[in-house]
Amino acid sequence: MGSQDATDLQTWVGRSIEAVDIVTPRLVESFRATLSPHAAVTASDATPLGLHWCLAPDIAEAQKLGPDGHPPKGGFLPPVPLPRRMWAASDLTFNGAIASGEQVRRRSTIIKVEEKQGRSGSLFFVTVRHEISTGAEPMIKEDQTIVYREAAAPGGSPALASAALPPAPHERSVDVDSVLLFRYSALTFNGHRIHYDLPYATEVEHYRGLVIHGPLQATLLLNFAAMIGDRPPRGFSFRGNNPATGAQRLVLRGTPGEDGALALEVQGADGNVTMKATAQW
Repeated sequence: MGSQDATDLQTWVGRSIEAVDIVTPRLVESFRATLSPHAAVTASDATPLGLHWCLAPDIAEAQKLGPDGHPPKGGFLPPVPLPRRMWAASDLTFNGAIASGEQVRRRSTIIKVEEKQGRSGSLFFVTVRHEISTGAEPMIKEDQTIVYREAAAPGGSPALASAALPPAPHERSVDVDSVLLFRYSALTFNGHRIHYDLPYATEVEHYRGLVIHGPLQATLLLNFAAMIGDRPPRGFSFRGNNPATGAQRLVLRGTPGEDGALALEVQGADGNVTMKATAQW
């Protein structure tokens, strides 16, 4: 990709869209059932942590979807000239809880488009700021980073397992299977085929199996942090390290820091850390 591509895409910076949704009791109950028993207990009128990622999703007609199952680029998101898209990271601030039955408004604004060179080739990073409100002030603010990559070569080398990690002060195991991935895709209205279409995931995008959603892992860590801290955190950030693929047992790990923050990570069955996060109160 050339510098001209990145220059042209800068015209997308500042674009905004808004969407409205209602937190229905059925959505709340479906979310709790999908995440049980890993959803932290919240106040009786508050929705489960991570439910906001199920609200006001991008909705595109079936015939307008791309071959990967995503809505086409070039509408709100810029037409990045790379085929593979992943949710790379997010930084969140929680200013309050959203209650079941409330109407929410999500305003999304593109704040940055960057081109970089990685070990696998060209990368584009698009940062979107989401503000989720139930009234005048946002209840949740999130800076989401989406990474676009070049097509994967078939027969790529499998990831090497990292050195054995010492036990963490807090650990929790979570079994992930294809049913959980399907149900989470349904909750978030996420049509990305890497999460439920095994032939597509392995033969087209050349993953080793179905990909475990980044926000699903983040939701597990966010709820784990709330269990450890005995209350929801005010700040939460996460970043993907390695793809987590296939049915497996993930281990959530938490280590308190001297500054009061909690360092979190997800360890896959192969020993690799797939996601790191930090929670603050």
